[in-house]
Order: sequence, then C-alpha cells, then structure tokens
Amino acid sequence: MHDAPPSPLATEAEPLSHGLKQRHLTMLGLGGVIGAGLFVGSGAGIALAGPGIVVSYLLAGALAMLVMRMLGEMSSAMPASGAFSVHAERALGRWAGFTAGWLYWFLLVVVLAVEATGAATIANGWVPGVPQWTWVLIFMLVFTVANLAAVKNFGEFEFWFAALKVGAIVLFLVLGTLAVLGLLPDTQPVGLANLTGQGGFLPNGWEGVVAGVLAVVFAFGGLEVVTIAAAESDDPARAVGRAVRSAVWRILLFYVGSMLVIVTVLPWTAMEPGRSPYVAVLDAIGVPGAGQIMNIVVFVALLSALNANLYGSSRMVFSLAERGEAPTGLLRVSGGGVPRRAVLASVAFGFVSVLLNLKWPDTVFLYMLNAVGAVLLFVWGLIAVSELRLRRRIEREAPETLTLRMWGFPWLTWVALAGIAAVLVLMLGDEGARPQVLWSAAATALVLLVAWLRELRDMRASRT
Repeated sequence: MHDAPPSPLATEAEPLSHGLKQRHLTMLGLGGVIGAGLFVGSGAGIALAGPGIVVSYLLAGALAMLVMRMLGEMSSAMPASGAFSVHAERALGRWAGFTAGWLYWFLLVVVLAVEATGAATIANGWVPGVPQWTWVLIFMLVFTVANLAAVKNFGEFEFWFAALKVGAIVLFLVLGTLAVLGLLPDTQPVGLANLTGQGGFLPNGWEGVVAGVLAVVFAFGGLEVVTIAAAESDDPARAVGRAVRSAVWRILLFYVGSMLVIVTVLPWTAMEPGRSPYVAVLDAIGVPGAGQIMNIVVFVALLSALNANLYGSSRMVFSLAERGEAPTGLLRVSGGGVPRRAVLASVAFGFVSVLLNLKWPDTVFLYMLNAVGAVLLFVWGLIAVSELRLRRRIEREAPETLTLRMWGFPWLTWVALAGIAAVLVLMLGDEGARPQVLWSAAATALVLLVAWLRELRDMRASRT
C-alpha cells in the first residue's frame, strides 16, 4: 500500500484499453439504472405511496442526481478506472479508498447472482426443458467471454441492451400519454380521476411517500458504472462529463414520467402484488401480449445489469490492485488492454454467489444480500465527503479541469449528505429494512478493520 498522493490530480496513464466510444458511455449512463427494479419492483412503491409515488421518485431521483453530479465533477477532473474509490483515497486516505472499493466490488458480485438467477427463471419459463442452473451457466459463460475479449464488446452489448430498454420506456411513455388523452382507439380521456380518487394523491400521507422513497431509492444504483467505464474511452474527462449530463435528467424523466403515466391511467388500488405495473397499464390500453413483451424487456434488463456488474467489479478490483489494495496478480492485462485476471476473479465469486442463491436463497445468500443492502448509500456518502474535500483542492491546483461542476457547492453537497443520512435513519426505523442497514454496517466495519490492520502493519514495517 502507499500513501495518498499529495495532489488530487496526480494521475497515471491507465494500461487498459480505450475502446469505448461516446455512444457507448451515453447509452450506458441511460440504461445503467433501467432494470427489473423499475419494471417490476416499482409496484411495491405504488402500493405504499399510491399516486404519491411520483413524489417518492422525485425525491430519490433528486438525491441520485446530486450524487452523480458530484461523481461526474471528480471523474471529469480525475478520470480513473476506480472512480469513487480513487477519489475517496485522494480525499480521505487509503482506508477510504480501500473501503469504498471493496464494498462496491462485494455489492456488484452479490447482486450479479440475483440478476443471473432472475434471468434464468424467465428463460426457464420459456424453455422448461432446460434447467434453471443451465441457463445461469450459459449467461455467466457468455458474458465472461464477452468481457475477456475486448472492452468494445462490453460496450456493444450494453449499447444495444440499453437501447432496447430506453426504447421500451419511450414507447411506454408515448402510449401512456395517448391513453391519458384518449387518443388511442376505444379509449376516453382519463383526466385526473385516478390521481385524486381512492384516497387522494397522498392516500397514505407523507408517511407513504417516505416509505415509497425507501422502496425505490436503490433502483437508481448502477449509474456509478459510467464513471468507471469512462477511463477506457479516448477522452475520459470529456466523455464522462457528457455522459453524466445526458443521463441524470433523462433518467429522472423516464422514472418519474413512467410513474405519472401508471398512476394516471389506472387507480393505484388496482395494482396487484408481484405484477408489473407496466404490464397492467399495457393490458388496460389493449396492447396484445403485454405480459410477454415486458418479460422480454425485463430479461434484457437483467442480462444488461449482469454484464455491467461484471465489468464494473472487474475494473474496481483491478484499480484496487493498482493501488496495492488487492493482490498484484490481478494486474495482468491482455494485449487488447483487458484485465483478464480481474474479470475471472470477479466472475468466480459471482459463480459462488449464484450457487449460494440457488441452494440457500433464504439463509446464506439472504445474509449476503442483507450485507450489501445499504452499501450503496455508504458509497454515496463517501462520494459526497470526497467531493467536499477535493473540490477546494482542485480549484487551487487545476481549476481548468473543473469542466463539470457540482450545482450550488457546497450547500447542495451537504443537502445530499443529509438526505443519505435521513434514508439510513428511516431504514433503521423500518422493520423490513433494518436488517439491511445492520448487516451492511457490520460488513463495512469488517472492511474498515482490515484497512486499519493493513495500515498498522505498514506503519510497523516502515519503522524497521
């Protein structure tokens, strides 16, 4: 391990490939957070908040936008494959970079198992003769090969996956808006009846809105990968700035717009537990085969997330190895600039996670899932604190690199930190979410302990 560099701008050339194009990053930014959590999981939020789910998504989306703006500011000034892990090290010290990097890696490889299993469940429904574990094996092998080949393969996979998801959302918004206006065949204008009836816009009050925030905030996780990927583009500083700018507003439009269409077209009380609200709307406006259409979209969304998480985890552990925080054997890079050992290490743990999910989904794997349940919020908190520390230093040393600036600095950064803390406190007060915070806190404490022991070891070694 090594001391944090004296200058926050002291960067070294990455040995990785620069095969990602701007279109890859832009679409990765747009599609990175459009997943099964939106298409299927949003129904749980509607059940809690009613039409007020629109406000829940606005609040959660605003928090995610602030975090991404901070991350975009630092990544455009100091592009690196480790992104926020590198920024945390430069701002706070080695312990912070070590903690952020390993927690995020653990988060990605555990969630990877959920996505692989979910995609396999859908595929098994289409082809029952092929066992679920076989589908998992196929998906893992396909994306391992794609990530081992060249980074442009990852970029192309994600570009087309994201294009399908974005296209599905746009088409849904168009059809839903036409249905609201009564411009589709056999439809009448809906008006605002569903927004004001069945208990009003906030049928469960502001408590329902807050509960909705807890249900949907994690759906915005995944945007961070675009700042990791930017390091493998031709012009990282410019590329990440453009990707973040284009992504945050459009994603908020997709999420909030979708929820507004859903609760306007249908009464919120008509939503069935476990059924996608998107399917319910498409069925209501007469789209044939709506269920299978959304099954395909969710399937693609899961594979897209699987691919992105494998990529993100491999680059994060490679960055940790570069800084002496992971085994140096992971630094081996292929002739095409791909960290193949880092990819294999990440997918190996991903396979273990999948096996645990298939065999012990309600015991061992549940504990692992709880252990990463609130990690995203911890990482967001480190991003905000890092931005507070680094912004002043960058302004002093290289203000010309601040091509993308955080809005209302430092006040909005503090607002974001307060929002993250508030979500964590609310989770502690929620019986269902409390285990996630406690287990995630325990996992974080364990990583911090390892970081402290490594620091202590190096201090003793330097004295001898």
